[in-house]
Amino acid sequence: MNMTFDRKGSSNVAIIESDGIVIGSVQDALDLMATASYDGDSNKLLIRKENIAEDFFELRTKLAGDILQKFTNYRVKLAIVGDFSGYDSKSLRNFIYECNQGKQFFFMAEEASALAALHEAG
Repeated sequence: MNMTFDRKGSSNVAIIESDGIVIGSVQDALDLMATASYDGDSNKLLIRKENIAEDFFELRTKLAGDILQKFTNYRVKLAIVGDFSGYDSKSLRNFIYECNQGKQFFFMAEEASALAALHEAG
């Protein structure tokens, strides 16, 4: 896994790059938040959809809810970049829509829009 940082003013986004799964469990998410905070003083993360376990996108597993609750508890913002059109679940589509209306979690097709959303999120 490689972590780089994108700074704009007081906003600092940790960009996660990896060839494999980085978040497969709640503990993985906690470890990633701790690393971003320690290595780059960042409370904003950008990660690609391919680096997150597929169970995250199956809402009935509750993995997404458990992980996003930890992000909320620790006041860490998250953007997931990828193509979400392949998912047939109406509840997942609604979940993604609702997340994108807020300022905590973002599901974006392109990295540039995800970075902009995170930087603007405060």
